Amino acid sequence: MEQLNGKTALITGGAKRLGRAFANALAAEGANVVIHYNRSVREAESLAEELAGTGVRAWAIQANLANFDEAASLPARAQDVAGPIDFIINSASIFPESTLRDVTPEAIHTNLDINALSPFLIGRAFAELGRPGAIVNMLDCMIADYDRKHIAYHLSKQALFSLTRMMAVEFAPLVRVNAIAPGLVLPPAGKDESYLAGLASTNPLNRYGSAGDVAAAAVFLLKSTFITGQVIYVDGGRNLRGAMYG
Repeated sequence: MEQLNGKTALITGGAKRLGRAFANALAAEGANVVIHYNRSVREAESLAEELAGTGVRAWAIQANLANFDEAASLPARAQDVAGPIDFIINSASIFPESTLRDVTPEAIHTNLDINALSPFLIGRAFAELGRPGAIVNMLDCMIADYDRKHIAYHLSKQALFSLTRMMAVEFAPLVRVNAIAPGLVLPPAGKDESYLAGLASTNPLNRYGSAGDVAAAAVFLLKSTFITGQVIYVDGGRNLRGAMYG
């Protein structure tokens, strides 16, 4: 198992929600963290200051991942401010509602751009730096089912699942590429913990998890030097009930 102490990770969307949990978990392991943000500058800078207070080094860096040039340049920019980058966690994502009846081509393109193509471009740029390392992409447990309420998002995570496996093959042996598919761990924007409690019965464990559960899986994948091309479902077994379109 690789030790994370002294390593440096770039975390997209690292200022909030799961990204913040990843940053805290890696810092607890002694890793330095580059916190990417788009608009959450206060949260990113505050977190960087907080992590620096624990004895690791931390930086905040801005990029709009809807812009492919900004996405592709992010690893090199992170390296410029933090030195050699060892790990990438592609956590940034959008989660808009849409159905097959009302989804627009523009919505599909936007979700694919931010949720799938930008992680790919970031990962490819990281691999091109020529250093050994690891990438963790964030999927969704519903890739094993049909998320009819979030069609554009669902398509984008299906695409990132396929890209994860392609990247694992193409970037080997220098870079390992894995993914995590969370389930019921955080309520969506505008919802509270009661939202999670109301859906607890949808998975075999009959409860909901936490951001810490997902972060622990990320730490495991970054440490595990003989795992690549895999997806860890952190979902209480929800994926076992997937219909896979019948």
